[in-house]
Amino acid sequence: MALSATAVAPVAWRAWLGWLPRDARAFQILFLAALLMTGVLVRDFSVQPLQIALTFAAGIAAQAFWLKRLGLESRGFLSAVVTCCGLSLLLRSDTLWAHPLIAALAMSSKFVLRIRGKHVYNPANLGVIAAISLLPGTWVSPGQWGSDLALAVWLVALGSIVTGRARRLDVSWIFLGAYLGIVALRVALLGQSWAVWWHQLGSGALLLFAFFMISDPMTIPDRTGARIAYAVAVALGAAAWQFLLFRPNALIWALFLLTPLVPLLDRLFPGKRFAWGQTAVSEATQHGSGHSPETVV
Repeated sequence: MALSATAVAPVAWRAWLGWLPRDARAFQILFLAALLMTGVLVRDFSVQPLQIALTFAAGIAAQAFWLKRLGLESRGFLSAVVTCCGLSLLLRSDTLWAHPLIAALAMSSKFVLRIRGKHVYNPANLGVIAAISLLPGTWVSPGQWGSDLALAVWLVALGSIVTGRARRLDVSWIFLGAYLGIVALRVALLGQSWAVWWHQLGSGALLLFAFFMISDPMTIPDRTGARIAYAVAVALGAAAWQFLLFRPNALIWALFLLTPLVPLLDRLFPGKRFAWGQTAVSEATQHGSGHSPETVV
């Protein structure tokens, strides 16, 4: 008996989904690498190919060094590639040595700055903050994105939600809703043109931050309610930094300054610890201070 089209379609769909990588970092790498190549070749991002190469070499080497130093199995290199992509996209420098130095520092932070077996900071976020705070001739250039890349970012972000690989994208939407809501309130109170709000909505830098930095499942609270509170807090912090203090790089600074809340929220509102490739790690790992393979990567 021949199978009907309606019966075959779900089977084919499941087979196609099974062919896709299970690790959400593969999608991140694909998108970020494509965006980086487009920026360098088409939009003339002010980053040199040698700077990019040195960034990846230093970041991957740092990951390998710490894995060997701590006697851990060789894993986590996808995370290193994601971090190096992020640093290459965000950070700008007049020198060749700043990018590899920061890449090594960012990857090392995963193994050094840890609380209860979980690394504290998003490596790319910490690296960018360290660079612009400590190294001369380094800066972040959010204006390079413009708004014409926003549609592509939206499509990729929506696609990543459909796959559900990371299971932590709720924080992205909560953050965006809270931040854009604050901007809308400000526009209404000041009587500004709503073009200001639409400009924020189409900001490539905002969307990249929401879907590829604050949503890092390894450095956000484990419990859903705590993640919602954390996302709202970062949105409020970013709005205060930009609209009250009138200082640049509000998103990156807000995330950096509020990241220490995550261990506190995890302690007050414990939840299942995220680990790449599995749903949760054991309670013994969650409450330990060691470097388990699942939580390092």
